[in-house]
Amino acid sequence: ERQLVESGGGLVQAGGSLRLSCAASGFRFDDYAIAWFRQAPGKEREGVSCIRGDDGNRYYIESVKARFTVSSDDTEAMVYLQMDNLQPDDTAIYYCAAVSIIMIDHCDFGAFNHMSYWGRGTPVSVTS
Repeated sequence: ERQLVESGGGLVQAGGSLRLSCAASGFRFDDYAIAWFRQAPGKEREGVSCIRGDDGNRYYIESVKARFTVSSDDTEAMVYLQMDNLQPDDTAIYYCAAVSIIMIDHCDFGAFNHMSYWGRGTPVSVTS
């Protein structure tokens, strides 16, 4: 059974850091792209970062590009999102999601709307 479980969220002051973890059981990393999404209160869900298992390419949205780093440990079946210099606008529930690489070009976040796997999320709250 394929399953994604996020952890590592919490409460942090602006300028602080958190590292989110996504335990990805049942996945062969080479065959999947894994992305981090977030949904802030009253806002639509947005893709934040993505890493492809086949070629290791990574993608970030502009607002986090200089502050967040996505990485994976294939042997441990883990994907991480290191978040530095957090700001109140980063407050959201963060989700990891996986989609087969045959369903996605580059790191197209829209591809995760179909035939994808999702975790239940971990909350991140950043105070000013």
